[in-house]
Amino acid sequence: MAEFTHFNEEGRAKMVDVSDKPETARTALAQSSITVSTEIYEKITNHEMKKGDVLAVAQVAAVMAAKKTWDIIPMCHPIPLTGINISFSWEQAGQEQYTLHIAALVKTKGSTGVEMEALTAASVCALTVYDMCKAVDKGMVIGPTFLVEKTGGKNGDFRRNI
Repeated sequence: MAEFTHFNEEGRAKMVDVSDKPETARTALAQSSITVSTEIYEKITNHEMKKGDVLAVAQVAAVMAAKKTWDIIPMCHPIPLTGINISFSWEQAGQEQYTLHIAALVKTKGSTGVEMEALTAASVCALTVYDMCKAVDKGMVIGPTFLVEKTGGKNGDFRRNI
């Protein structure tokens, strides 16, 4: 089992020991999306959704999710995050649909990366949009969700070819 870092000698899951790894600046950028009807798009952009400002609430939910990733992903380390930024852009996805693209950038200076925090933030952001809009239309589609890039750490940088 030596090649598997998340298993102990007995083959059981464990949190990896990062205490000997050097602290470095690390970033991760993840993206998700949610495709909505024209009606939902108009209600969001005109601030007419009954539950309130959808993007403001989703942005706060994303920040909270990044900060609590270690609470919901079993083998994630609790790490001090030094920055979280959530950004949005709209794209018309057909005659009757729009896609909200969500970008979650997370930063730290530590001994483990922040990919899971960025992915969690982007995912929870999309889920929050769904929650706030489901009374209007439950046919929204979330995804794809993926890591765009990460910097820092032993394994070096990663950049997805999109």
